[in-house]
This record gives sequence, structure tokens and C-alpha cells, in this order.
Amino acid sequence: MSRRCVVTGKGVQTGNKVSHANNKTKRRFLPNLQETSLFSESLGRDVRLRLSTNGIRTIEHKGGLDAWLVSAASDDLPSELKAVKKLIVKAVAARAAA
Repeated sequence: MSRRCVVTGKGVQTGNKVSHANNKTKRRFLPNLQETSLFSESLGRDVRLRLSTNGIRTIEHKGGLDAWLVSAASDDLPSELKAVKKLIVKAVAARAAA
């Protein structure tokens, strides 16, 4: 499982740990990823994702998982989210037709 947020694209960065004596050793800066369950109103179920805290705030700002997925470009999404987006668009279209 990669350490990358699917919303913001944040991933692992590298840098140096610098001691008081100015010795430099390599280190990794890990993103603040959280395993979250976001509720999809169109599907009526939870969708589990690993998101950064900034990514969670972005989805909430856009109006929830459904609104964010509909507005996101399909080319930028990973394959598992493309499938969820397809289901959401299909459910919204079916609700509009009924």
C-alpha cells in the first residue's frame, strides 16, 4: 500500500536530519495519512480511503464524497475511485430519471 493521498497527491519526501554538530543523515518525511470511511449518499454506503488530513478537509469543503468525485477529473483518479465515481454517476442519473 503506497503512502500517497488520492485527493492531494501528497507522498513521502526525503531530507536530512541535522544534528547540533551539523552532521547530516538521511530521513523520510511521511504524510499524515488516515484510514477513513466516507459516506456516499448516492450509494448509501461507506467508502474506505487512505487520505491525508488536508485531503479530508478538501472533500468536506467540496460538499462530501459524491460532490468531490463528480467534480474530479477521471484521469487523475486511481482505478478504485474511478469505479466508485462510475457507480455514483449511474445512481445520480437513475435518481434523476425516476
